[in-house]
Amino acid sequence: MKKKNTVFEFKNYGKVQINLKQILDNQCMSRNELATSIGVNFDVINRWYANNTSRIDLDVLARICFVLNCKPEDLITYNIEE
Repeated sequence: MKKKNTVFEFKNYGKVQINLKQILDNQCMSRNELATSIGVNFDVINRWYANNTSRIDLDVLARICFVLNCKPEDLITYNIEE
């Protein structure tokens, strides 16, 4: 029987990276401006900015993409580290 991958094994299964800092820097927009523009608390954007969030609200993601005129794949990348 073939062994299945599971997250309960101790192995490197990659990392999701949030690239909001780079996009905001490129567009010369502050975290406060973005938070105000999309109607969320500054702390939400600050966690995204610091790549320190454990959950992604799809509605917030859609609002960020709309205001920054970008795609989800511009904001979020998945890297498998060998």
